Amino acid sequence: AITWKSVLPRTQLNSAVRALGSLLHGTRSDAVARNAEFRVVYDLDYDRYWVSSPFKIGGGLALEEEERHIYNETTLPAGITFTEIVVDGRPFNDGQVQVRFSPMGTASDHSIQLRQEIFERDFTIEVLALTGLIRFHKGIWAREIPRDGAFD
Repeated sequence: AITWKSVLPRTQLNSAVRALGSLLHGTRSDAVARNAEFRVVYDLDYDRYWVSSPFKIGGGLALEEEERHIYNETTLPAGITFTEIVVDGRPFNDGQVQVRFSPMGTASDHSIQLRQEIFERDFTIEVLALTGLIRFHKGIWAREIPRDGAFD
């Protein structure tokens, strides 16, 4: 018999991917709607992420980094970790990594790899630079770099 206890852990990775995808989409929308650059910060050491707003709490533009309003801080569910964040082709495996969403709808070109160790499941979320749109890929995924002559 299938029990909820056996099904639930399998749904946690999907749920974590949906939550992060939703936050990325919302951050892009906020940047466009509010005509300002928003950031998402990934903390690979503590498997958490948050949005960094260009505005101060209570309104007004944040002129200093420490004035920025931080919101939607989320910790990945137990057993799910960030394995790698790739920004502009550069991989990061620890520390904090910031990506940008511009008022024009563009974003830092990046991908986020999540892993659920118990089931050895991986998932990659890709954010496209020119459009800020999000794509989802089962497993570990990386965009192939075009080779010389690919466009001849």
